[in-house]
Amino acid sequence: MKALITFEEFTKVDLRVGTILEVKDFPEARNPAYQLFIDFGDLGIKKTSARITTLYKKEDLINRQIVAVINFSKKQIASFMSECLVVGAVNGKDVVLLNPENPVKNGTTVS
Repeated sequence: MKALITFEEFTKVDLRVGTILEVKDFPEARNPAYQLFIDFGDLGIKKTSARITTLYKKEDLINRQIVAVINFSKKQIASFMSECLVVGAVNGKDVVLLNPENPVKNGTTVS
């Protein structure tokens, strides 16, 4: 288990639901990854990279809702600027994406 945090610290993490609009291969990444373009409703479209190529095909990700942290600082990954972090359960080397059980409005807060 990681270090304990306070509820106030947790509330600083902005988790939102978004819908994946576009998926591209990312051959420049050190580990196999996709570039994702995600619609967060009123918050706009944000891009990120995700190491999810072992469990997901590009075409299966389109229109899929996911959960992401949207208030991270931007991070340069090879030639790509990541603007959010998709949340998933790590199972060995595989990442299983977390998503709402039922469709919700893009940009909905996760708490």
